[in-house]
Amino acid sequence: MVKRDPGERAEVKRPPELVPAVGPNLRRLRSRRGLSLERLARRSGVSRAMLSQIELGQSAPTINLLWKVARALDVPFSGLLDRPDEVAPIIVPARAGHLLTNQAGTFTSRALFPVDERRRRAEFYELRLKPRGEEQASPHPPGTTENLVVAAGAVEIDIDQARHPLAVGDAIVFAGDVPHAYRNPGATEALMYLVMTYPGDPG
Repeated sequence: MVKRDPGERAEVKRPPELVPAVGPNLRRLRSRRGLSLERLARRSGVSRAMLSQIELGQSAPTINLLWKVARALDVPFSGLLDRPDEVAPIIVPARAGHLLTNQAGTFTSRALFPVDERRRRAEFYELRLKPRGEEQASPHPPGTTENLVVAAGAVEIDIDQARHPLAVGDAIVFAGDVPHAYRNPGATEALMYLVMTYPGDPG
């Protein structure tokens, strides 16, 4: 049982606009680490009741208390204060998606994520390839992985001079840092979904 210490009294030491972010951030970070409120209480020295109140937005903790929680979660202090934009729902309308087309007009790639300046470790795309169309892809940065699934039509994926035929529902995972190509041998448009994962921490 963790006793509440005097530093746990509700006290706002940060600008009021940042306080609402603390509860969702704490709950998200705790869940990602598989920690119960009781386990986090033991790690941090902050009572379970106080942690629960913070998550529910019922208490505005002191800076000293937040430092204890941040250390227990092994995250920067700012990780508890930043607005949780990454978990807020973001709609990417079909007509507003970032669409790229090859020179022949046979291949299109639509980003299914917000295209901004933020670096991401994983990206999600919708790919369309017209009948008999082909797209040659340059090698991506070392360590890049592509995970592709065929939703409609038929596709052949050439990877480092080896050909892999795929039908509807088939998926393939391959290293994207080698020469590769997408080819549609059929008479109907092929629809694919691609998750591209980059190595390391995007920062």
